[in-house]
Amino acid sequence: MNSLLAIKQLTIWRQQTQLLSIDESIQGGEILSIMGPSGSGKSTLLNWLTGMLPHQFRAQGSLFLNQQDITQIPSHQRHIGLLYQDPLLFPHLSVAGNIAFAMPNGVKKHRTDKISHALEQVGLGGLEQRNPANLSGGQQARVALLRVLLSEPKAILLDEPFSKLDSQLRQETRQLVFNQIREHQLPAIMVTHDQSDTDAANGKVINLSSQENTYA
Repeated sequence: MNSLLAIKQLTIWRQQTQLLSIDESIQGGEILSIMGPSGSGKSTLLNWLTGMLPHQFRAQGSLFLNQQDITQIPSHQRHIGLLYQDPLLFPHLSVAGNIAFAMPNGVKKHRTDKISHALEQVGLGGLEQRNPANLSGGQQARVALLRVLLSEPKAILLDEPFSKLDSQLRQETRQLVFNQIREHQLPAIMVTHDQSDTDAANGKVINLSSQENTYA
């Protein structure tokens, strides 16, 4: 069955001011890009999607993941992965420990093999026991991606995930992330300020400043 993330008739207000209005469905492997200046509601939308909308905001609408209404489900039970602009790796855990942290429980040998295989796939083979602090920025970004993917999410949110990488590394990491999203057939929503990100995503673009919908 194809994965599907559906935002149904969502409107978010900050006090009495309407911040955004969205009605969208994202198929597995598709990336919906959200653009707009600071204060337009990008982070607020991500907070609503993860079930962490601050009290000063009010929302009306529903969120469906694979035909299940998850609007009222707690954050940790939503099966939605989140990739931030910072890797946020645990300094006291190894590379393998960081990835294993979010993985579903299972036979330890299977988990170890899965981690090693995933690291090989992204060019980090043999770095299982490395301290994350000794990795380059690009390597840390790849470990953060694997931690999200191996947690087996059913959808993924990207919060400016490439903004702190230099342009060559940004391009390589972005391609890797997008390829993994398509390979795993995950519906994805990306918040970004960068037009090159939306061009590479090659999907629908919503500009919150004007609530304009376009296609890259």
